[in-house]
Amino acid sequence: MALALLAAPAIARTDEGAGDQLVARVRQLAQDSVTATEPGVRIEIELGSLDPRLKLAPCALITPYLSPHARLWGSTRIGVRCAEGARWNVYLPVRVKVFARASTVTQTLPAGTVLEAAHLVEAEVDLAGDWSPAVRRPVDALGRALSRPLRAGQSVRQADLKPRQWFAAGDTVRILASGPGYTIRSEGLALVAGVEGQPAKVRIESGRIVSGRPSGQRQIEISL
Repeated sequence: MALALLAAPAIARTDEGAGDQLVARVRQLAQDSVTATEPGVRIEIELGSLDPRLKLAPCALITPYLSPHARLWGSTRIGVRCAEGARWNVYLPVRVKVFARASTVTQTLPAGTVLEAAHLVEAEVDLAGDWSPAVRRPVDALGRALSRPLRAGQSVRQADLKPRQWFAAGDTVRILASGPGYTIRSEGLALVAGVEGQPAKVRIESGRIVSGRPSGQRQIEISL
C-alpha cells in the first residue's frame, strides 16, 4: 500500500483550488488504505493543519504520500512534499476513525467482573480509538474477567480482558505440533500453568521438554 501511495498522481498547484485538491487527495488516500483491510466499515477522517508559523516556498507540484510502514489508523500523519520547484517536505496530522459494530458494556463495571450476556451489547464503535483491538462479538467476551473498570457504553478491548488460564501445572495436555502440510498430535505433562499469550513448557513421553502456545482447554500448540 505504501508503494501504491508513493506512486499516486501528484497534485499541481496551479490555482487557488489546489489546496482543496490536496485535502481531497489526502482524504482519498486514507479512505483507500483503511477499506483495503477493513471492508464494510464507516470511516471519518479529520485533517489537522500545519504550524501557521511554517513558511513554505512556492511549489509547482505538490504530492501527498504515506511513509513506509505507516498505518492510516487513529492518530497518524501523511507526508506532503514539493516535487517540482522548491524542495520541502512536511507532515500533515491526520485522525482516522474507523466505525464498525463491536462489543460494548451496558453498565459501568469494576475490574474483576466476569462478563455475562446482560453486560454486553453490540454498538457502533471507533475501532481505531484505542491501541488494543476491539472485541467484535459479545460471545467472544462471555465468561472473561475484566482487567480494568469500564464505563457504560465503553467498547471492550482485548487488553480489557484478563488472560485465560487453559491448564495448571501437572495437568495432562494435548499437544498439536504442526509444520508445513502436517500436524502431529500427542500428549504431555504441563510443567507450568498454561496462560493465554504466554509460552508454556510441557514434558513429552520421551522425557524431552518442549515449549508452545496454550491455545485451548488443556491444549498447547507447537510450530515445527
